[in-house]
Amino acid sequence: MRSGTLADIEQGRDNNLNLIRILAAFGVLVSHAWPVSTGDIKQQPFVNVLNGIDLGIVCVSIFFAISGYLIARSFDRNPNIKRFWLARVLRIFPGLLIALLLTVFILAPLVTTAPYEALWRAAPEYILRNFTLFSLDQSLPGVFKSNPAGGVVNIPLWTLSHELVCYMSVVVFGIVGALKNPRLMFLVCLVFVAVYGLVIYYEPQQRLVALAKLAFPFMIGIIFYVWRQTLRLNWMIGGALILLAIAFHGTPFFREFFMVALAYAVFLVAYLPRGLIREYNKVGDYSYGVYIYAFPLQQLIASFGITNPFLNILYTLPLVLICAYLSWTFIEKPAIDLTRRTRRLRNKEF
Repeated sequence: MRSGTLADIEQGRDNNLNLIRILAAFGVLVSHAWPVSTGDIKQQPFVNVLNGIDLGIVCVSIFFAISGYLIARSFDRNPNIKRFWLARVLRIFPGLLIALLLTVFILAPLVTTAPYEALWRAAPEYILRNFTLFSLDQSLPGVFKSNPAGGVVNIPLWTLSHELVCYMSVVVFGIVGALKNPRLMFLVCLVFVAVYGLVIYYEPQQRLVALAKLAFPFMIGIIFYVWRQTLRLNWMIGGALILLAIAFHGTPFFREFFMVALAYAVFLVAYLPRGLIREYNKVGDYSYGVYIYAFPLQQLIASFGITNPFLNILYTLPLVLICAYLSWTFIEKPAIDLTRRTRRLRNKEF
């Protein structure tokens, strides 16, 4: 295993990020198995050990830390706003739209206890509100109403709108030059910490608090990118950060120290281990498909009276893997390829 600065190690696409993302997506599935099966959100793994941070939050934070780094790198290397947003839109929305359509027209009719007419009347609003992401609708008439997590169709979608807001921040940082100027980024970080602290302390609005909590690991990813020339990756530093987080356990600042240690550990595992572990890159990136299909399928399993979280995981996994494979193969990868073809065509024009 190598060690050195992040800039030296992260060259090319040969890394473990796809593997980390799929494991994080499975982690969200595992975490949700408890509230889906029992109706009690406080039973999720790690929630008592990590001061209220459950496994799902850990895994979503991993997504955001990785995204912060990769999105900052993407815009810094190609600061074309139209191309940037085209790539983001084609990465998120085609797969999301198909998932929503399948939920409404395949899954919901199988389980609804309401008249079909009520379901069809609610379908356009459900699809539109969830597709736009900023006004989510978590219910459909008669769907999963008797489940322990009653009536909730696809709760993980709430993070996608926050991710888009974080993307907007990258564009702003890129326009003002902060992605290329560590000193300017330091000033940006001071402003971010001040705003973050105010939001967390005063809790003005729950949606804003949730955004701040996800923006924190995203910002760590951006910081790692901007300081990649000096940020060293080695296991000693990773261990020291873990010990520091443990030292702050039980304090009001544990979450922040934990997120820094978590993000650093993610990049350690992403770039240092080599060998057979890198072979996963040949499989594909199924993490997004797992993320957007897992919860409704877990609810489907729960609707059959399965109240054991471990059985929920066992029965849901093969269904999710099939959906994720099909989504990646026929929806997500073609959309990504379209982005690349569009970029090549525009490059030829100029």
